[in-house]
Amino acid sequence: MEQKKLGLIGKNISYSFSKNYFENKFRKLFLNNHTYTIFDLNDIAEVDRIFNDANLLGLNVTIPFKEKIIPYLDELSDEAEKIGAINTVLIKDNIKKGFNTDAFGFEKTLLLHKKDHHRAALVLGNGGAAKAVKYILEKHDIPYKTVSRNTELNFGNITKEIVAENTLIIQCTPVGTFPNVAECLEFPFAGLTSGHLIIDLIYNPEYSSFIKKSAENGAKTVNGFYMLEQQAEKAWEIWNVQKK
Repeated sequence: MEQKKLGLIGKNISYSFSKNYFENKFRKLFLNNHTYTIFDLNDIAEVDRIFNDANLLGLNVTIPFKEKIIPYLDELSDEAEKIGAINTVLIKDNIKKGFNTDAFGFEKTLLLHKKDHHRAALVLGNGGAAKAVKYILEKHDIPYKTVSRNTELNFGNITKEIVAENTLIIQCTPVGTFPNVAECLEFPFAGLTSGHLIIDLIYNPEYSSFIKKSAENGAKTVNGFYMLEQQAEKAWEIWNVQKK
């Protein structure tokens, strides 16, 4: 029986959810010929070696390679091209095509929790995940401001008044991810109210320091686990529907 290999590329990703998630799926579907491997890379150039495996069906891509992998691909989906970040690769007929299923997962999460008064957003971070988030906010006509280390509005000058005006806040940085669970962004939590919705894309730990501090200030909080499940299911669909 021909081996069908999937995997995840990223850096310092031993904590990843994906391996267990997909290996459980293989067991449930009796797919004994499928494997899922964690490829912890120091440099994106190492991906060429992974792509040389003739049995490789596809990959997930995570921090810090969601943008850096693009030059190594042959095609991008329309959505991935607009977003400028990739988290799923399909290999079919020797063509490596990039997709973004983060956008799908975030949209599902957003629509599940958003209320009418969540009309303006702050996006914390400016990497690949933030790009998918901004794409969905634009799709739903929700104006947003980006807050990162090197944007005009940054973690040094954001005020509690700005936080108070933007009732939807999406935390897209890896700060506070396992094992560095005590870390937290510098942020004026005092600007939060019970009308705020905080979506932190971190899923490990379940309650990041950012979520805990937000909840202490009365905000509704959501972690990244549902988004993660939804983007993983979309990736599975891409690997299994589009390959045929």
